Amino acid sequence: MTVTETETETTGAGADSCAGPPQGNRRPDGEDRYTISEVAALTGLTAHTLRWYERIGLMPHIDRSHTGQRRYRNRDLDWLALVGKLRLTGMPVADMVRYAELVRAGDHTYTERFELLRRTREDVLSRIAELQGTLAVLDRKIDFYADAGRALASERT
Repeated sequence: MTVTETETETTGAGADSCAGPPQGNRRPDGEDRYTISEVAALTGLTAHTLRWYERIGLMPHIDRSHTGQRRYRNRDLDWLALVGKLRLTGMPVADMVRYAELVRAGDHTYTERFELLRRTREDVLSRIAELQGTLAVLDRKIDFYADAGRALASERT
């Protein structure tokens, strides 16, 4: 059972809507069996990374074919999309694994999940503010060089 499947069973909801819109080239539910190389192509992750995610508990259970090949489903792609967004926030891998554990544990962990995501959001907002300050400095420098370039050009003519 995957993390999002557990979440679906405990909440009665569909796949985690926070994971973002479904990626293109996906098969319809029920026909959604992807090999690790197909998932790598769809997500941009390497097969090594996908195996590592499984090993550390970030992707706790991936179905297997009768020959032992991993078979990912659309809900796994949804989960990977969410993990990708969490990675972009700068969330430590340990926190992502903790979040996955909390999801698997069930509804009684909502408060802890909420706090983990709220703290991450605060960190993201702080980084955005820092980047906005950096952008303002860059804009001032760009304006300076644009003005200096125009002044030099007008002196030469």
